[in-house]
Amino acid sequence: MTPPCYAGHQLTLLRDGAEFFPALLSAIDAAQFEIRLETYIFSSDDIGFAVARALMAAAQRGVRVGLLLDGFGASAFPVKLRQALQDAGVQLLFFRPEVSRFALRRSRLRRLHRKLSCFDGQLAFVGGINIISDDDGPGMAPRYDYAVAVKGPVVFDIEQALARQWRYTAWMQFKKSNFVRVHWPLSREVGRAKARLVVRDNARNRHEIEKAYLQAIEAAQSEIMIANAYFLPGLRLRQALMRAAKRGVKVVLLLQDERDHALLQYASWAYYRDLLHAGVEIYQYKSGFMHAKVAVIDQAWATVGSSNIDPFSLLLAREANLVIEDASFAQQLRSDLQCRLQRDAVLILPEHVHQASYLRRAVVWTCYGLVRLLLGVSGYGGRKYLE
Repeated sequence: MTPPCYAGHQLTLLRDGAEFFPALLSAIDAAQFEIRLETYIFSSDDIGFAVARALMAAAQRGVRVGLLLDGFGASAFPVKLRQALQDAGVQLLFFRPEVSRFALRRSRLRRLHRKLSCFDGQLAFVGGINIISDDDGPGMAPRYDYAVAVKGPVVFDIEQALARQWRYTAWMQFKKSNFVRVHWPLSREVGRAKARLVVRDNARNRHEIEKAYLQAIEAAQSEIMIANAYFLPGLRLRQALMRAAKRGVKVVLLLQDERDHALLQYASWAYYRDLLHAGVEIYQYKSGFMHAKVAVIDQAWATVGSSNIDPFSLLLAREANLVIEDASFAQQLRSDLQCRLQRDAVLILPEHVHQASYLRRAVVWTCYGLVRLLLGVSGYGGRKYLE
């Protein structure tokens, strides 16, 4: 059994960068004592420079600022910007910095994929939105994603998770961290929503996000809605979704089409036949790039975070999701998902799979085989996970 959520939270759903970045910049500007921010990608575009300027301004007015970036996702981070941040007093670390782009070390797959931030131990953001503009070009909708702003007792857990990851990264690189940790008091209860932070790492929390999904799916009575950019679930999750559909639960999946990371997207088609046969509804997002990683179950349980439902998130990367038990929040998220389904997605019918060309079938099974091979060669149990 996974731990229960606890009460006392105020939650704000943030849709796409249009809502997330103004809220993030406002939190940076309002911080008085400490800012901790983790992200996978920190781009040198207009959004990236706006966030960097705000962090530098905070550091210059005396706020302790710690910025932790993934060494692969932010490998193109400009040297001049790095120096400017450090000169302004921002403490900057890279998780597993890239030494060689062509190295074949297994550790390269263990990325810091979390998108977490915390301000003065009182406000935190959890979600899937990187520090990068969500404008993907003419004719395409802004990148589709979610985050949640949270106040209340779980902010303490988020700050602790950020502090632990910072200490671990500094220790692994034999760097002395001058980021003196403040032991913030537990945030007071500010609302009624129940929430808890669920992280996945390569130590004691290897399967915690998967367990949270499994427990909620197995308990579902009426409806399961999942929006996930990279969907290649393991055997246990697939079987749980099919069992739910067969017992009368409406199961709806909103997935990215093949325009993004085609290897994973085509590989996921290998599961479409069985899922559709069990009664699962599958939609593909067509308006642009989808980056969402959320779910709503029975209009009462929800999760928003960084974890995809694929082997790379569930077996390898460091991830963080907020699990929420609150009907008002869940129904708000469900309503937005419904709008996306109706406006931006197409329904995949059984005949789309049955009547697929031999070329498409060959591509699907080739991609599926390549994913299994990559996981097997890396030593992370591709066959055990996928079959």
